[in-house]
Amino acid sequence: MATKNLSHFDTPLPSAADMKFGIVVSEWNWEVTGALRDGAIRTLRECGCSDDNIIVRYVPGTFELAMGARLFAEHTDVDGIIALGCVVKGETPHFDYVCMGATKGITDVMLEWSVPVAFGVLTTLDQQQALDRAGGRLGNKGDEAAAAAIKMVHLQREFELSAAASMDPMNVN
Repeated sequence: MATKNLSHFDTPLPSAADMKFGIVVSEWNWEVTGALRDGAIRTLRECGCSDDNIIVRYVPGTFELAMGARLFAEHTDVDGIIALGCVVKGETPHFDYVCMGATKGITDVMLEWSVPVAFGVLTTLDQQQALDRAGGRLGNKGDEAAAAAIKMVHLQREFELSAAASMDPMNVN
């Protein structure tokens, strides 16, 4: 069981003032996913991201998050994508298939398009566990996903700057 508050970060986050993010949110289990969205937006704003640089789109369920992320990668100029959803375990294997599909699909988008995609998907055993992680007693996974997206965009930019500097004939380092 998670004991860490998902909304608390041990180290300061980089500035997101010059970053642009797409947030794709599952409509299924809106009580949870709406709260995840609010947490992600709050964290982006707190790190300096302007509302003009936050684009939110919705998909029917968690399984569709990968396609939503891919559409952001294909059709926008976002620096990073945050995928937010929630799957609560039931009595059938449906949970396993949705979780596996979402995980693989989101990973594939990230690697194929070379764009950071934060995995803000709750996979819980019951609704209370989801609520506890969507602004409840364990914080908000949306905050954590936004922090991960900011950190990964920052890291990607560091690598790109380093690569560009090493290609510069005027750089004698």
